[in-house]
Amino acid sequence: FFSFFLCQIHYHPHVQEDSHHHAKFDRCKGIEFDAIAPDEKGNTFFFKGDHLWKGFSGPAELANGTFKELDEYHHLGHVDAAFRMHNKDGDPLKDHDHIFFFLGDKVFSYYNHSLEKGYPLEIQQVFPGIPCHLDAAVECPKGECITDSVLFFKGHEVYSFDIKTKTVKKKLWNHLPNCTSAFRWLEHYYCFHGHNFTRFNPVSGEVEGNYPKDARRYFMRCQDFGHGAEHRKPRCKLDAMSMDDTGKTYAFIESMYIRLDSHRDGSHPFPITRSWKEVSGRVDAVFNHGDRIYIIQGNQIYIYKSATPYTLIEGYPKPLKDELGIEGPVNAAFLCANEHVVHIIKGQKMLDIDLAATPRAAKSEFPLSIADIDAAICDAEGVKVYVGAKYYLYQSPRILAMGKIMPVAHKISPEKFGCEE
Repeated sequence: FFSFFLCQIHYHPHVQEDSHHHAKFDRCKGIEFDAIAPDEKGNTFFFKGDHLWKGFSGPAELANGTFKELDEYHHLGHVDAAFRMHNKDGDPLKDHDHIFFFLGDKVFSYYNHSLEKGYPLEIQQVFPGIPCHLDAAVECPKGECITDSVLFFKGHEVYSFDIKTKTVKKKLWNHLPNCTSAFRWLEHYYCFHGHNFTRFNPVSGEVEGNYPKDARRYFMRCQDFGHGAEHRKPRCKLDAMSMDDTGKTYAFIESMYIRLDSHRDGSHPFPITRSWKEVSGRVDAVFNHGDRIYIIQGNQIYIYKSATPYTLIEGYPKPLKDELGIEGPVNAAFLCANEHVVHIIKGQKMLDIDLAATPRAAKSEFPLSIADIDAAICDAEGVKVYVGAKYYLYQSPRILAMGKIMPVAHKISPEKFGCEE
């Protein structure tokens, strides 16, 4: 009865476009999508009526060619909502990376484009407290939301569903347009409405920046719609790199940054100010320690909480001399996993600073055989030192400090870093 009541109270079906039901849509003419979701391999699907598009370019095709059972169990007029589950802490990981589709009062779970056994089920059986005939849905991992969650949209009502506890918090986001689809891409959240989109904060619903924007400029390749009208690729010359304890990896180039470990879902440069609001212009060095991210710019240092959205610690920025005991500017900085000594490269020397010490100061100084270093990072392969469009791999900070023979030079990948040679 409760399931029926939820569906009846909230029922407001989409208007069907019968005249276009069997036609192939052209998304470059402006389309209001029914749902958007990536699969476990990172391929993004855009849904409209009984058709879908695979990726950011290419023609429409029938949805039942990829997700067959959607038509067999429910005549596919359209998909109400869809999202890819993020549930790494699940026990077992039975639904992590599965795509969930919502049609009327039913939910379908797919993995590798195959319907999971036992589905479809009523929405209430899988997501108790979530209404039927949804408008949109999007996953929100812990760190971006307070817990691993799913946001469900119905009109201006937003249901935040905690995956672990299966509890729901209902919110009213009147300031946000009615989302017909929602999409998480590279840590950012987008509400699609008409042929436009609006970026929003997944916790507060807050909209920052100049929105709405035309989706054809950003999420598809259309001949008459250039990317943002002014997008250009920077030169392959890094300013800084960083990696935190979870493996989240960023490269900083000019006034932009790009996330490197999310290549499954694609890559894209964003302005540094989008994630670190107080930092404008180029940075000199970035490193992570504990749950903090340190950004060095000239003689100043900014320290942020490393969970997104990044929050500047009160009292910062501070002079670099006060925080680390050295003067700026610096060339690069890196910290290896499970260590508390940050290695600062300044000119052609490396300074070691113990972050556990008080006060902090350079405890060791080493001359380096390599000059003109732009950026450095310590990862599972060793220490990578970037010079122009090339990088050199050292097995450890000690070998970088003591070595006299230059390692083999490797070219920076323009595809990986979104830059031009």
